[in-house]
Amino acid sequence: MKKKSLSLLVLMLTLLLLLAACASDKETAKENQETTPVTFEKKSSEAEAILDLSVTNDGKPIKGGVLKVAMVKDEPFQGIFSWELYEDGYDSDLMSWTSNSIFEVDQNFMITDEGIASMKVDHENNKVTIKIRDGVRWSDGKPLKIEDLILPYEIIGHPDYRGVRFNTEFKNIIGAEEYNAGKADTISGIKKIDERTLEIHFKQLSPAISYGGDGLWTYAAPSHQIGKIPVDELIQSDAVRKNPVTLGPFKVDKIVPGESVQYVKNNYYWKGKPKLDGVLVKVVPSSSISVAIASGEYDIVQSFNATKMPEIENLDNITILGRQELFYSYLGFKVGKYDYANNTVVTKLEDSKMGNEKLRQAMGYALDIEQVSEVFFNNLRVRANSLIPPVFTEFHDDQLKGYTYDPEKAKALLDEAGYKDVNGDGLREDPKGKKLEIKLASMTSDETAEEITAYYLQNWKDVGLNVTLTTGRLIEFNSFYDKVKADDPEIDIFMGAWSTGTNPSPSGLYGKADEFNFSRYTSEELETAIKNIDSPAAFDTKYRAEQFRAFQEHLEEVATTIPMQFRYEIFPVNKRVKNYNVNYGEGTELHEIELVAEEPIAASK
Repeated sequence: MKKKSLSLLVLMLTLLLLLAACASDKETAKENQETTPVTFEKKSSEAEAILDLSVTNDGKPIKGGVLKVAMVKDEPFQGIFSWELYEDGYDSDLMSWTSNSIFEVDQNFMITDEGIASMKVDHENNKVTIKIRDGVRWSDGKPLKIEDLILPYEIIGHPDYRGVRFNTEFKNIIGAEEYNAGKADTISGIKKIDERTLEIHFKQLSPAISYGGDGLWTYAAPSHQIGKIPVDELIQSDAVRKNPVTLGPFKVDKIVPGESVQYVKNNYYWKGKPKLDGVLVKVVPSSSISVAIASGEYDIVQSFNATKMPEIENLDNITILGRQELFYSYLGFKVGKYDYANNTVVTKLEDSKMGNEKLRQAMGYALDIEQVSEVFFNNLRVRANSLIPPVFTEFHDDQLKGYTYDPEKAKALLDEAGYKDVNGDGLREDPKGKKLEIKLASMTSDETAEEITAYYLQNWKDVGLNVTLTTGRLIEFNSFYDKVKADDPEIDIFMGAWSTGTNPSPSGLYGKADEFNFSRYTSEELETAIKNIDSPAAFDTKYRAEQFRAFQEHLEEVATTIPMQFRYEIFPVNKRVKNYNVNYGEGTELHEIELVAEEPIAASK
């Protein structure tokens, strides 16, 4: 690909922005960045970023102190403090300080016996036995009980549950479907053995069980606090919105809805009392985050956007850490609906504007993602070749080509499919000769989001496609997913992103029963691949890798979900923080964080 100069591209994007009349709101979705300890090595047409994973700062730790954390976000957080009910990564980040996780994982994301609970897997009988430690208490001092491990299953499986986690995986638990249908009062496959032991029976087990898959739930819920609240009232209850009881190193002290959360140490934390007095997490607009970092307002920054790298890379009061993220962004095509009454995806390719496979493929080849990654994201994002992030080294296939920038191939595909410019206006009509307008839904982000979106719109126009914005502008984060989830008829295509979690399996995201399957595509071949990935035969690592490849190749071919970018997760860390490590499986324990000064340190420049 012939590279354009930076100045030319920026000038072109500015002009396109004016022509496209994109939204004036400048908001941030979850992005990333990095700084001082970064070098770049060119490899073919891409650059590989190498970032430090840990830092140790000089100074004697002070006693206590409050860690100040910035969450970069240009709209309020939703504030659903329940692992069973939350739906976006921001609430997940907020809950990470209080964590109700019962398991710990190693550097390969596999469950160990070092957490609150241990797990014994009986493959022959499709059974898992979970045993909790003695003496573990909730943040209000109440003891952790086996009922607290059972309650999440009863919430997710309940007929009144309106969340997104009653999916393909969850139905693998024996009795879950009968319970959800109201045919049983309990989930028959979940059995309390004694006060410390739980037994769960599954229809089948696969390697996914070691990663928290197959329907296994890895969080506890305080039955003494929420057990008697009706499931359909939980999401609005004070126990979820204002005063959640938790198991982690910190507990919620005060919430300013959508703006901040103040945490204090949990003196009942099972690993020991935290060294900090507390943590304060505040939402900070993307437009002011770089100045706030330089002035020493925050110790750690979450969701920092790589587009702002130049603004902080030379600051001497921070160290910037980073790691490959469990993340990919993607272009989704609406080719069906979700039947909420029957909890199933209904694909209607023949009735969908985006039902033509070659049209979808052409739209993938038309996108100059490589240029955007280099110019706007400082090569801290790269073109994604599949829907499995590279962190999962056993299953990510770097030999897959994916959709690289090839506008000539895009034009040829459109010609073959019958999308031609009938009236000579430079824009293609559909195969029936009718005007074609494709509606794109895309999220607000920082000030570059409009420019990037305008550039993509121009990419499509360059191959003759008229793509315009749903609502005429970028859509605020929460509203975006509400519209996508509801299959808004004004959305033909959308640009979304997934944080995959530690289980690489696509089950839960692309299955026929999965509400998160936002493209609404299913097929016998896709279902077979997903089921094979999480099947008993998949204990053969080679077989499982083959099934992952089949999954990736199928979606690459049908192009209902086209991967766009992988990214690095970046953590600007103030030099007031004594030690901080972001390496998977070896990261800093939150209760061990210490500070070496009373306030964050400001930059000297």
